[in-house]
Amino acid sequence: MLGLSQTSVAITADFTGSEILIYGAVKREAPQPEGGPLQVIVTVEGPPTPVVVRRKERRLGIWINRDKVRINHAPSFYAVATTGPLEAILSETDNLRYQISVPRAIRAVGISAQAEESPSFVEALQRIREQEGRYHLDEGTVAFTEDTLFRTDVRLPSNLVEGNYRVRVFLTRDGRVVDSLEGGIGVQKAGIERFIYALAQEQPLIYGLLSLVMAVVAGWGASAAFRMIR
Repeated sequence: MLGLSQTSVAITADFTGSEILIYGAVKREAPQPEGGPLQVIVTVEGPPTPVVVRRKERRLGIWINRDKVRINHAPSFYAVATTGPLEAILSETDNLRYQISVPRAIRAVGISAQAEESPSFVEALQRIREQEGRYHLDEGTVAFTEDTLFRTDVRLPSNLVEGNYRVRVFLTRDGRVVDSLEGGIGVQKAGIERFIYALAQEQPLIYGLLSLVMAVVAGWGASAAFRMIR
């Protein structure tokens, strides 16, 4: 069983992020098998998008773009929470199969032909998004009681992308995935932000004219206020 404290997040003007409680219970239909203890891995993945990563080089005192790599599938947000060290509770085979860790979630097919040292571009993307709080690995943050009840809190940052966020829970034993569950969280703009976004996407001409009018009014207002102060 998988549960979420909320299944939707509204992005408003004062949105500073949100915290989602993910919880669940393991239902046993047979005696516990022999082997190591059961472990839990929770992932939250934002809508994936293609990304172009460029390498800058300093020449004659000027930074210029040199090589670039196009990564086909990069989650806009990706968080992993576990009951223990990820390398100890998940085999590389199942990590590759289910694409659980942050590097495995970034799928960059065919980039070796685009630039030399292409894996470094993927590492750079991961490092940048970790610094932005959009990718993170939180080991040991899933509480698991008597191999039955589990829970963890996942922090969603303020710079979220609209769309469906996929929540996955993996149960592992001796490094192998023995079961998995999946849910979702809907993220969308609300209020005036939603209206402006929809207008820009559906009526770009009207949006452009309104933006121009607002800029003119704002400039006139600032000028009038400055004259009054003088």
